[in-house]
Amino acid sequence: MLIILGGLPATGKTSLARGFARWAGAVHVRVDTIEQAIVHSGALAPPLGPVGYAVAHALAEEHLRQGHPVIAESVNPLAVTRQAWREVAVRAGTHFLEVETICSDPAEHRHRVEQRTIDVPGLDLPDWAAVQSRAYEPWDRDHLAIDTAGQVVEECVAELYGAYTDAL
Repeated sequence: MLIILGGLPATGKTSLARGFARWAGAVHVRVDTIEQAIVHSGALAPPLGPVGYAVAHALAEEHLRQGHPVIAESVNPLAVTRQAWREVAVRAGTHFLEVETICSDPAEHRHRVEQRTIDVPGLDLPDWAAVQSRAYEPWDRDHLAIDTAGQVVEECVAELYGAYTDAL
């Protein structure tokens, strides 16, 4: 199964994806890591446009075809990017589960944005103003929304794992 994970920066996507990958034995495909590796190689400079997503799609599809569950993490801000992930699952002949992380407490979300540390060398993290002004289309299909406000990572992972096993 492909878990399509999206949400604004600092809503808990990476923590959730890492925890789920450990718990479910899934492959974690992170667009930020891919894009930064491309930039670090010197092949391209930011902004990369669709390049990071294209590489992530190919990697996710390859792992799915090998029978591995995949959790694909990116902001996934547009309906067209979410549709592209669904098409990866269809090409691989597998199911998908769409998941959006949110942080419903604006003060907590802002605190996370302002206190985050860089875990991908060279990655520029957005400030609070950039997160608030980011283009982000509402999700137009049924999906699981996980509100990470006031929850520990393990609770969010358990919620995702429950939805994952129900969808199998």
